[in-house]
Amino acid sequence: MTQTMKTFVMQGIGNVETMDKPVPHAPGPLDAIVRSTAAMICTSDCNTVNGAIGERFNHTLGHEGTGIVEQVGSGVKTVKPGDRVVVNAITPCYHCHSCQSGYSSQCGDEALGGWKFANTKDGTFAELFHVNRADANLTIIPYSISEEVAIYTADMMPTGFGCAEGANIPKGGTVAVFGVGPVGLMALAAARLLGAGQVIAIDKIPQRLDFALEYGADAIINFEHEDPISEIMKITKGKGVDSSLECVGGPKAFGWCIEATKPGGTVSNSGYHGKGETVPIPREGWGVGMADKTITTMLCPGGKERMQRLLRLIETERVNPTMLTTHRFEFDEIGKAFHMMMKKEDNIVKPIIFFDAY
Repeated sequence: MTQTMKTFVMQGIGNVETMDKPVPHAPGPLDAIVRSTAAMICTSDCNTVNGAIGERFNHTLGHEGTGIVEQVGSGVKTVKPGDRVVVNAITPCYHCHSCQSGYSSQCGDEALGGWKFANTKDGTFAELFHVNRADANLTIIPYSISEEVAIYTADMMPTGFGCAEGANIPKGGTVAVFGVGPVGLMALAAARLLGAGQVIAIDKIPQRLDFALEYGADAIINFEHEDPISEIMKITKGKGVDSSLECVGGPKAFGWCIEATKPGGTVSNSGYHGKGETVPIPREGWGVGMADKTITTMLCPGGKERMQRLLRLIETERVNPTMLTTHRFEFDEIGKAFHMMMKKEDNIVKPIIFFDAY
């Protein structure tokens, strides 16, 4: 094994570069080293570089990845060198109080504690990366699924599906999805699978609204041309929706969710609120705090069992996430890809990065 590898790192707020780093150390007894085959750039990587979680230096970015197992620790039982695997964006320990209490994404009794890649440890934009608790956090990719498809189970599908699952959608209920980027589109697909009777997609980018129709939206609203709350009230005959899904991470979208949701309904937030000190709640839209509107939050539920279920949905053609892949790059082009994602150039939705091992 070579002693150094190529990585793509954050060098302080606003700065990224490719650099050589030492290969990861031999894994601990429960861990693994994975050789990358594919990775995807996420808007949350851009938020991180813009300072949403503070300064980072020489910090490898990326939290969505597939690869081939290179090494495993002595206690790893379910994966072995040579296996094709996908790793979830969230890699909890699964034995702390939070994990045992059912909140594994908040591992270590810390908010967002399960989010380790590109947060508290080096991420997946590297030729090799380390995975803790490999038996729980690595999932073997079925032969019928390529890395380019499987990688959607790392973040976009679990986050989008988790947002819909947390929204208490009644069978036949009405749902508004605010922000139909990759997560919002997967949330929309999940809402349909969960039995929503009417799904309304809200965004300002025509291409994404077209995607929403492909994924089963019953109505679309371009908020640059129409007032979303007025339109939602027209569609729902003045009642509002049963469930609003916030998939943007913006104060305006969050406020609209509150206003669009009927009394007794649920707002489910999956958005990464990377700016500002507070997230405002419209007082009247909230029923001055007493309208029985529930606000739920979540962070990309992971774990092998859930990942296997998501892969099964792909295998059985219940959902096809690959429409979201608008751009493909080799690893030596990642700087260009990242710049395009930061600026949202060329109608980019989800760029995938391929490594030589692919």
